[in-house]
Amino acid sequence: MIQQEIYKQVSIELNDVTLQGNLVIPESAIGIIVFSHGSGSSRLSPRNNYVARVLQGRGLATLLFDLLTESEDSVYETRFNIDLLTKRLIAVTNWVRNQPKINRLPIGYFGASTGAASALRAAAFFGKKVNAVVSRGGRPDMAMAELHKVTAPTILIVGGWDNVVIELNKEAYAKLRCERKLEIVPEASHLFEEAGKLEEVAKLSANWFVSSITSKKDTDVQ
Repeated sequence: MIQQEIYKQVSIELNDVTLQGNLVIPESAIGIIVFSHGSGSSRLSPRNNYVARVLQGRGLATLLFDLLTESEDSVYETRFNIDLLTKRLIAVTNWVRNQPKINRLPIGYFGASTGAASALRAAAFFGKKVNAVVSRGGRPDMAMAELHKVTAPTILIVGGWDNVVIELNKEAYAKLRCERKLEIVPEASHLFEEAGKLEEVAKLSANWFVSSITSKKDTDVQ
């Protein structure tokens, strides 16, 4: 039987700004994954949309949204304002928690590049209200002061050829106190553009989210 899904283009009204997003809710969704993209990217990122489709196939709702407005994104420095990006992600997470159909779903974060820093800082803010974090080619070192507060199971996925980012992720991994894993994908660069490598990232991510969310549900039942 083909699973039905709901697709919505959403306008997320925050106190000072309206952000645009794409929300997909598979039938019988087991959780929702909020994407925090890297600098210069958006909800239209082909890499993140590919990962999102894989997650949807595993029963996970996905929300890809623009962390910045077009005018904000045109200012280079703003793309690296982790304080602002974290504030936006926290506000959008609260928006998710007030929306019909998804407000009771366990929440996970998928952070790419600098977006991983805002995902980890938001996870530190929410504590056990966030169920899992995936960092893809991320810069968790930009959230170093908050990493010890993260309680959500966290996987750091890095390309094997991304030498500088590997070292930064190793430093961040050592600071994490939650369930954690550092996964280095062989023969992959920062954007995982090599054949089959993004598929590997998507599979690792889906497995991590599903495992973390289902194990949390099992714990809640006991």
